Amino acid sequence: MSYVGPDFEPPRPRRSRRPLTVTLAALVAAALLGWLVYQTVGGSGGSAAAGGAATPPAATPGAATPGAATSSASAGRSAPSTGSPDPSPARSSPRDDAKPTPAATGPAGSGPLAGKVVVIDPGHNLGNFRHTAEISRTVDIGTSRKECDTTGTATDDGYPEAEFTLDVSHRLRTLLEQQGATVKLTHDRDEPPWGPCVDERARIGNTAHADAAVSIHADGSAAGNRGFHVILPGSVHAGGADTRPIVGPSRDLGERIAGNFVHATGSAPSNYVGGGTGLVTREDLGGLNLSTVPKVFIECGNMRDSKDAALLTSGAWRQKAAEGISEGIVSFLRGQGRAGPTGRTP
Repeated sequence: MSYVGPDFEPPRPRRSRRPLTVTLAALVAAALLGWLVYQTVGGSGGSAAAGGAATPPAATPGAATPGAATSSASAGRSAPSTGSPDPSPARSSPRDDAKPTPAATGPAGSGPLAGKVVVIDPGHNLGNFRHTAEISRTVDIGTSRKECDTTGTATDDGYPEAEFTLDVSHRLRTLLEQQGATVKLTHDRDEPPWGPCVDERARIGNTAHADAAVSIHADGSAAGNRGFHVILPGSVHAGGADTRPIVGPSRDLGERIAGNFVHATGSAPSNYVGGGTGLVTREDLGGLNLSTVPKVFIECGNMRDSKDAALLTSGAWRQKAAEGISEGIVSFLRGQGRAGPTGRTP
């Protein structure tokens, strides 16, 4: 609100036969007195009311310029960060030079993916290192029994796969929510403190009736093995597993993620599995075998190769990876876009 100073009214000139110059001098003196009272009580930071008092005289040396104090205070504050920091507790994390895009504001469930549900499964869990007994117990995956979960791999200088997968998952969630999708994570940082087991990871997607589910990973192969690959569910019908209804849509999802991943990151398909296609079919993963919704895994690169590790530890590259996966999911849910990987390793 504009403020013009205290209640002050210049004295009204009396009717007299004094010369006009005397009357004008009285008016000028009154105006000056009004300005001095305004400066004393109202302060110099306010603006004049529209159509109100005349513009004040030029400031005298040492007088504050209106608004100067506010500008100086603002200049001393940095804007709050809108992205998630790179949160590795196991080492001094690589500089997170590309923050996740902040979620779009607007009505919940608005956007092209409104009504769609996506489940993101960050591979492994940092707490698994402290709960080796719990994750070592076996669970039924339909074709056999396997460990509940594993610790995952890490780069040579200690950046853990579980930290990578959670970071990419957070970025991916933000991108999908901007499109209006409902996104659920199978776990998030300290909840639960370990796992969940591979059968529970599949169950979370099934219970959510997900339109698409993606498990985020990074590989731990030999040095020199480079590139990404997407793992598709094979046709399994054994025990409590029956992937036959999801094999076709899961392949479509995987092909679209692979094609968009290449486009967003510039990475090439794996040079050690998949025959250059970037696609691998497996029947030994409980997270796929027990899924009743379209689901794939993506191994974003090889943490044990120094060139791939340089990408995986870059915040800018992780953002690109999330964008590629997101674009693949959006393409699948909307039935359009790239399918099939092409490109080269940077």
